[in-house]
Amino acid sequence: MQISATPTHCPYCALQCGMNLTPATDGTVEVSERADFPVNRGALCSKGRTAPAVLSSRVRLTSPLVRSEGALVPATWDEALDRIAEGLRRTRTEHGPDAVGVFGGGGLTNEKAYTLGKFARVVLGTSQIDYNGRFCMSSAAAAGIKAFGLDRGLPFPLEDIPKTGCVILVGSNLAETMPPSLRFFNELRENGGTLIVVDPRRTKTAEQADLHLAPRPGTDLALALGLLHLVVAEGRVDEEYVAERTVGWEDARAAAMAHWPEYVERITGVSVPQLRETVRLFCEPENAMVLTARGPEQQSKGTDTVGAWINLCLATGRAGRPLSGYGCLTGQGNGQGGREHGQKADQLPGYRKLDDPAARRHVAEVWGVDPDSLPGPGRSAYELLDALGTDIKSLLLMGSNPVVSAPRAGHVEERFKSLDFLAVCDVVLSETAALADVVLPVTQWAEETGTTTNLEGRVLLRRRAITAPEGVRSDLDVMHELADRLGVEKGFPTDPQEVFEELRRASAGGPADYSGITYQRLAQENGVFWPCPTADADTEVGHPGTPRLFLGRFATPDGRARFVPVSHRASAEEPDDEYPVLLTTGRVVAQYQSGAQTRRVDELNAAAPGPFVELHPRLAERLGAAEGDPVAVISRRGRAVAPARITNGIRPDTVFMPFHWYGEGRANTLTNPALDPTSRMPEFKTCAVRLELT
Repeated sequence: MQISATPTHCPYCALQCGMNLTPATDGTVEVSERADFPVNRGALCSKGRTAPAVLSSRVRLTSPLVRSEGALVPATWDEALDRIAEGLRRTRTEHGPDAVGVFGGGGLTNEKAYTLGKFARVVLGTSQIDYNGRFCMSSAAAAGIKAFGLDRGLPFPLEDIPKTGCVILVGSNLAETMPPSLRFFNELRENGGTLIVVDPRRTKTAEQADLHLAPRPGTDLALALGLLHLVVAEGRVDEEYVAERTVGWEDARAAAMAHWPEYVERITGVSVPQLRETVRLFCEPENAMVLTARGPEQQSKGTDTVGAWINLCLATGRAGRPLSGYGCLTGQGNGQGGREHGQKADQLPGYRKLDDPAARRHVAEVWGVDPDSLPGPGRSAYELLDALGTDIKSLLLMGSNPVVSAPRAGHVEERFKSLDFLAVCDVVLSETAALADVVLPVTQWAEETGTTTNLEGRVLLRRRAITAPEGVRSDLDVMHELADRLGVEKGFPTDPQEVFEELRRASAGGPADYSGITYQRLAQENGVFWPCPTADADTEVGHPGTPRLFLGRFATPDGRARFVPVSHRASAEEPDDEYPVLLTTGRVVAQYQSGAQTRRVDELNAAAPGPFVELHPRLAERLGAAEGDPVAVISRRGRAVAPARITNGIRPDTVFMPFHWYGEGRANTLTNPALDPTSRMPEFKTCAVRLELT
C-alpha cells in the first residue's frame, strides 16, 4: 500500500519551512521537498532535514517520570498528574495563587500557548506567567508598538526582499540561523540591490554582503543615530513623508544631531567613510528596508536601539510603503504567535493588553468568567525565574530549557533547585526537566495538528503525520486533565481545532485578529496573514488577510507613525581592567536554541559537537592561546571553558561563544541579566569578561 506524504512545517525556526513527511516501513519518517510553500520553496537546512530523528523513542521521553528518593522513575499518567495537581494545589493553599508560576515556550503552537495562558489565569489564578520568547524579540515588539502601534515581525512577506533596493541587516547571521532565507538576499543582489550587514563578526552572512559594518558590541544604537545624523546633514530626509505620515520628528532629529559622525566612529569603531557609504547605499534607491535580529535587540537598551533604526526608516520615507519598511526577523518557531495569545506576562489573546478593561471584558466573556477574576500583569521571564524558590514556590514549565537558555544560567539553575515543586512537559529530558519533581512526555510537531505563526505574520497549519508512541500525550491533554483535577471541568478541550475556534473568538477585534482564519482556509491557502477579521455578514468572501501592513495608515489612533527620540548610552557592563574583553553570543547552523533536541541528533552533533571560544589572532597571541587550546572565559557571574577558535573574522576586543550547550562550556553562565526597562529583555549580546588559559 502506498503511504501518502503529509504536507506540514519544520519544528524549528520562525521561517516554518514547508516539508512533506512520509512514514517509512522501518518505523522512521522521511522528509521530502515541498516546493509549493513560498518561504523556503523546498529548501531545508540540516536541522529541518534531520528533524524526524527526535521522533525516535531512542532519544525522547515515552513515560511520565516522578521523583522518588532523589531519582526520576517511571510512573503512570494518573500518578504523575495527581502529583502535579497536588503540588500546585498545596502551594496555592499555603502561599496564594501568585506563588505558582507558569513558564511557556516560543515553540508551542498557538493552541497550546492560548490554552496555557488561559490555564494560568482561570485555573491557577496566577499572574506569574511568561515565556522564553521574552528572550527573543521583545525589544523589537516594544519598539514596533511605540512607533507603529502594532508589532508583527515582518510587515511584508519575505518575497518582497529581492524587489527592494537596499537592505540593512542588523545583528543577524541568517546564513546559519535561517539558511533557506538567504536565497531572498542573494536574489536581492542579483537584481541589482545592495545588502549591508551590521555585525561585530564577519559571519557567513556578512561574507555575502556588499558592505559589512563591524561595530563594537552594544553600540548599535549609536550607529543608527550616526546614520540618521548624516541623513539630516546631507539633506536626505523625505520631508513630505515626514509631514504627512509621522509625528515627533523634531525631537528625534535633535537627539540624532547630537551624534555626529566622528563621535559615532569613536563609540562604534565604524569609520566615517563607512557611515557615509551606508547612507548613500540606503538612500539612493527608491525603496529600502532595515531588518533587525537579536544583535541589537538583546541589549539593556534594545527597545531604544530598534527605535533608532525605525527612526532612520521613517526619516527617509521607508515605512508603510511598498517594498520598504522596518522588520524584525523573529527567531523561534512560533515566537510571533506565542506572544499574541496570552502566555506573555502582560497580554491576553489577540495581542490585547491585560490591563485594558475592554480587553479583559472581551476575553472574560469568551472564557465565561468574571473580568475581575483575571489577575493583572506579572513578572517578565527573567524576573520570574529569579523569583523561583522565594516568591514563587511551584512552577509548571512547558517547552523551554532555561537552565541552558537563560542569562546568568548558573544562578537560574540554583533557583530551579530551590523550588518546592517543579513540573515539566517536554519531548526530551532537558537539563531543566532533569531537575523536576514530575516530567510529562508530550507529543511533538509531527504527532499533532496545530497552528503556528511565522516571522511574516503568516498563520500556518501543521498537520499530524504520524501517531505518537504509546505513553505520550499532548500538552492540551495535560492541561485538560490538570484543570479537571483542580476543579475546572469545562473550558479546556483537547481537540486543537476546537481550541482554535475559541482562539478566533478571543482574538476578534484585537490587534492580532485571527477571527477570519479557519483550519480549512489554512489548508487551502498555504497560510493566512493576520490581521484577518471575520467578514461582514453580507459578504460571501472572507477577509483575504493582510500580507502588507501600514500601506494606508499606521495602527495608531491618528494613523501616523511615531518618532521616538533616543540617545546612545553605555551597555550595562563595560570592559574594565579586571574584565577587559567583550563577550557576545549566538548560534551555529547545526544546533538550535538550548540544543535540547538538536544535541540528540548524530548528524548535527558531528557537524557541531561542542562549544568554542572565537577570538582574534591578536587577542589569542596576547593570551598565548593556539587553535583548540582550552580557554576559560570569566565574567562577574561565572566561568565557562571551551576550545579556542582563532579567526580574523571577529573584532580584537571581542570574543564569541555559541549558547547551545550545558556543562563547563555553557555560555549563558556568563551573560548579564540586566534588563531593558521597557521590554524586560536581558542583555545577552554584550558583557565584560577576562580570558585565561587552562
